[in-house]
This record gives sequence, structure tokens and C-alpha cells, in this order.
Amino acid sequence: MFSIPEQFSNATKANLESQYAIFSALTNKAFEGVEKLVELNLSVAKQSLEDSSAAAKQLLSAKDPQEFFSLTAARVQPNAEKAISYSRSLASIATGTTAEFSRAAESQILETNRKVISLVDEVSKNAPAGTENAVALFKSALGSANAGYEQFTRTAKQASDAIEANVNAAVSQFTSAVKSAPAANTAAA
Repeated sequence: MFSIPEQFSNATKANLESQYAIFSALTNKAFEGVEKLVELNLSVAKQSLEDSSAAAKQLLSAKDPQEFFSLTAARVQPNAEKAISYSRSLASIATGTTAEFSRAAESQILETNRKVISLVDEVSKNAPAGTENAVALFKSALGSANAGYEQFTRTAKQASDAIEANVNAAVSQFTSAVKSAPAANTAAA
């Protein structure tokens, strides 16, 4: 049978290992998100350079000012669509990284809670007589802390979902505005 100090020592060691695992998991998720962001930006920069070169050649080949302005106006819609696509990709990376962060943290925290509850149960079995109230109080405090964490997790998920919905709504409104702009310009002409 283990003594209570040994149990706490083992629990402390397990807690430190768990915290390290959480830190490692979150760090990996952060690097994955940054890596995706860098890939997206490099891809967009390369495509932008190619498009700019092609557009410059096209504009330089214009025979008169009317053709020049016509070519310039024709570039507005594709550029806006590319900006929308970039915004969606950026929002997708941010949402995915946030979800990965949440999943990694939740799984590690649930495992830590399970270990702490197991330790408390084990210690309470070997606790001296008369400490039942202290053990019950500690279990109650642990339950309250878990309930608070669960509420925080739900609130954070709701906030994340609201941000994602707002970004999607903004992108949709921008897309609608861009698509209706050429129709309005054609009608005005």
C-alpha cells in the first residue's frame, strides 16, 4: 500500500507530465496553423505576381485609353473574387486551428481530471478517520472547478462559432456586392 506522500508525489509527477503533454500538443497545433498560413500566403503571393505580370503586359498592349480603362475594369471582378477566396481560406485555417487547439486541450484536461479524481478516491480510502468532511469538501471543490471549466469551454465554443458565422456572413455580403457591381455598372452605362 502506498503512503499519502508517495501518492501525491506520483500525482505531481503525472500532473507535470500532463502539463508538458498539453504544452506540446498546443505548440504543435500552433505550428501547424502557422505552417498552413505561410503556405497560403506564399501561394497567394506567387499567384499575385503572375497575375500582375500578365495584367501589366495586357495593359501595356492597350491601343488607346478606352481599351486601357476597359482592361482595368475587367480586372476588378477577378481580383475581388481572389480576395474573397483568400479570406475564406484564412478563416478556414483560423477556425481549424482553433478547433484543433480546443480538442487537444480538452482531451488533456479530461485526462488530468480523471487522474486527479482517481487520486482523491484513492487517498480518501486511506484517509484517517474524521477527515471525511475535508475529503467531501475537496471533491465538491473539484466538481465545481470541473463545472466551471465545462461552462468556459461551452462559452468559448459558442464565441468561436459566432466569429466563424460572422466571417462567413461578411464574406457572403462582400461576394454579393462584388457580383452585383458589374451588373450595376452595366445598367448605368
